[in-house]
Formats: sequence, structure tokens, C-alpha cells
Amino acid sequence: MKDIDIKFLSDTATIAGDVLSYVYTENRANHLPTLVFLHEGLGSISLWGSFLENVAVATGAPVVAYSRAGYGGSGAKTGEYQPDYMHREALDVLPAFLDHLGIKRPILFGHSDGASIALIYASTHARSLSGLIIEAPHVFVEEVSIQSIAKIGAAAKDTDLIQKLGRHHDNPDMVFWRWNGIWLNPAFRDWRITDGLAGITCPMLLIQGEDDEYGTLAQLDSIVAAVPGPVETLILPDCGHSPHRDQRNAVITATQRFLDRVGSD
Repeated sequence: MKDIDIKFLSDTATIAGDVLSYVYTENRANHLPTLVFLHEGLGSISLWGSFLENVAVATGAPVVAYSRAGYGGSGAKTGEYQPDYMHREALDVLPAFLDHLGIKRPILFGHSDGASIALIYASTHARSLSGLIIEAPHVFVEEVSIQSIAKIGAAAKDTDLIQKLGRHHDNPDMVFWRWNGIWLNPAFRDWRITDGLAGITCPMLLIQGEDDEYGTLAQLDSIVAAVPGPVETLILPDCGHSPHRDQRNAVITATQRFLDRVGSD
């Protein structure tokens, strides 16, 4: 890793009426694209752990991450999710957040729901991006996803899972059951974003674990078949739904190499 002194600062931004918490690196290499991290369906800033710092040190690039409304320490968004909840984040919130911070041509690094949000954003804003790093994405609903989400929902009733989520969220009950509820809602079964992928022309790195319990490699196959832009894939053995935790060094190395390529274009 590069010998760089990294310091993260925290702040809030009012976006679409919600107060969002975010962190960013103080020491910014302005010649490199900013890496903007979009968390998973139960994620937040803190659930990225030390991975954000690891990436910042390894790449030297500016790093930004935020917690979506209702997640982490961001202001709570009330009510249940609707099937278009990821579209609303990608098309309403994310563009306004990037504008608020003055971020131009970032690389979006999205995990799970965050990966889907990144893909939806890129389907209409590809020319405003330097690239995409897409980790464990969902582009359509698979039975394995439904089964795993139903299983974790049952476990949440009999274990301290939600209590543990309280380390990362101000309102863990809402975070969990809103996410669990929409994925198990029959109205969500037909959700898919494959039709919009043809609009993505920026470089992309796809990452998935071979043992991902929430999706199969058919997700990546669908993306590769649909997008016209350059795509690299990284399939990791001994790896589940969170490659940046299960195979951290491999993901950091791949991120660094991807940034070296797209950052020099």
C-alpha cells in the first residue's frame, strides 16, 4: 500500500429533504477520480469498517461514503419501501448528493443494493462517470435471494441480529424490516433493471463471490451481455456476499488496478 497519511472527516448534507451523514478523505489527490461508496441493503458508513481507509491508502484517491436516509446516523425516512426504492435513490438522491459535494466524474463502488443503485444511476448518467465497481449486484430477483432473505428474517425473530445492527444504525428495527419486507413482497418479484443496462458505456469492474448466498453468477452474466462498455469480472473463491470482507486484499488490489487504468484515460 502507498505511504499516504489518510484522514477521514464527517459531515451531513440535506438531500431531498433528508439529512444524510457522510465521510470523506481530507487529503484528496485531485487528479484521480473520487471513489463514492454505496452500501448494501443493511449497510451504513460504519459497516464498511476499515475497508474505506484501506482503499484510500492503497489508491491515493479521494473517498466518499454516505448512509442512505434511515440508515446509520442519517435522518430516518418513514414508511415502507416501494418496489422502485432503488430507482428513487439512484435518480433522485444520488445525483443531488454528488452535486452538493461538487463531485465530477466519480467511480461508484456499490455493494449489493448499492451496486444496483450504481447501475441504475449509470444507465442514465454514464457519461458523468469515470467508472463503476460493482460488487454482488442484483439486476433481477432470484429465488436464492428470496430464500436467503426469508431465512434471515426468521433468524431475526429468535436471535440478537437486530441488536447487533444497532451498532451501525440509529433505528435498526426499521432498517431491517423495511429491507426484509420489500424483498419478500410479491410485488417486488418482477423487479429488474436489465433493460436499462444498455445505456452504460463507462468502464466497469464486476466482483462476486462464488459462494454468494444472495445471488448467482447469472447476475453478472446478464450485465456482461447487456452493457456496451468495457467490462472486467472478478469471481472470487471462498467468498460470500461481501467480497470486501471475505477477500479484502483481492478486492483492494482489483480496485487499485482498475483506478490506475481508468484514472489515466
